Amino acid sequence: MSENQDALNFELFVARKIRTGTIGGKKLSEPVIKVATLSIILGMVVMILSLAIGFGFQREIKAKIVGFGSNIQITSYDYNSSYESNPITIDSSLIDELKQCEGVTHIQSYATKPGVIQTNEAIQAIVLKGTNHDYDWTFLKSILSEGEIPQLTDSVRSLDILISSEMARLLKLKVGDPVRMYFMQNNIRQRKFYVSGIYNSHFPEYDKVFAFIDIRVIQRLNKWDQNQVAGYEVSIDNFNNLDDIAQDIHYISSSKIEEDGTILRTKTIRQTQAQIFGWLDLMDTNLWVILILILVVAGFNMVSGLLILILERVNMIGIFKALGAENWKLRKVFLYLASYIVGRGLLWGNLIGVLICLLQKYTHFIKLDPNNYYLETVPIYITAWHLVLLNVGVGLITVLMLVGPSFLVTRILPVKAIRFN
Repeated sequence: MSENQDALNFELFVARKIRTGTIGGKKLSEPVIKVATLSIILGMVVMILSLAIGFGFQREIKAKIVGFGSNIQITSYDYNSSYESNPITIDSSLIDELKQCEGVTHIQSYATKPGVIQTNEAIQAIVLKGTNHDYDWTFLKSILSEGEIPQLTDSVRSLDILISSEMARLLKLKVGDPVRMYFMQNNIRQRKFYVSGIYNSHFPEYDKVFAFIDIRVIQRLNKWDQNQVAGYEVSIDNFNNLDDIAQDIHYISSSKIEEDGTILRTKTIRQTQAQIFGWLDLMDTNLWVILILILVVAGFNMVSGLLILILERVNMIGIFKALGAENWKLRKVFLYLASYIVGRGLLWGNLIGVLICLLQKYTHFIKLDPNNYYLETVPIYITAWHLVLLNVGVGLITVLMLVGPSFLVTRILPVKAIRFN
């Protein structure tokens, strides 16, 4: 906007002159504006990083939990809460109906069985998770550190086993090594497997527990037929719709009763892993507290800066009032000036904040200790929509906080102001 155009708007014209220091010379205006702008920039950078890291951490942890247990599980409705589950029969008509539910992306069958793994070095209790041809290996492939996933064929049962790096370390195993497992049933039963691969999720709650094998091994150990499994795992496209989709699945699955009277139960990952999700929900609360505190600090810095600017311009305000300027017009002068400071702070804050996020996302220059944080690097996740909401919220709240201090202009009397030094 040119100076002539600014002159058509008295308030904007005066605000621009104050900002550039051409009214009354530069005194405190320049450093006050710089400090206020810097506070907005730093606040915005910290808020962007807080959101990106907070959302990124939750996203990565949820991905790991869902990767091991899927979004929704359908199992036998009984009081058995152990990994030695009662079987249900694969129902192709039920699977077809579930696939028609809006939001459902994949359905797979599974079975679990606890056992003891023994090597020459150590003994470790683990849970085997049996996988079928319909199993989605995407997540496990993403955390595979050595070897390959178990190779399943139609003709014979596979003796491949996928273990975690934590198990491999404790038992001193490597890819290709044989390993013996013992299962406590009526009689102790033994099976021999070969390590096909090693994964590392950096999530001890799972790494110390689960190993993956062919589901037919578990079916044979449990004396199930090939159509019997522990349950179904259902993946969905949007975690925010988990409860609604689970409700739809419940209506469908609960109406299916097997010949032996078995009915089905639907459980979400939030229900089966309530403690972890409670922890993640607490992180949401902490994130809001951090954002509010930063916004309050930045807002008070702006309030103090605006008060200093007003007090520095008492003579100018008195002269304008003596010439007939209205209080609201003079208040708008300082609100325009404050809006400029906020706008400039938001602009640079966004540029710096987003740049740091992009650098971390693609270079992973900030590392973490996986033993404490479950991740190797600081995770980053933020969308354009998050940035828009953050900027609109910060801009509106900060400017609104400045409306009150601008009332100081109305308390300045022309007679006293003109004589003010």
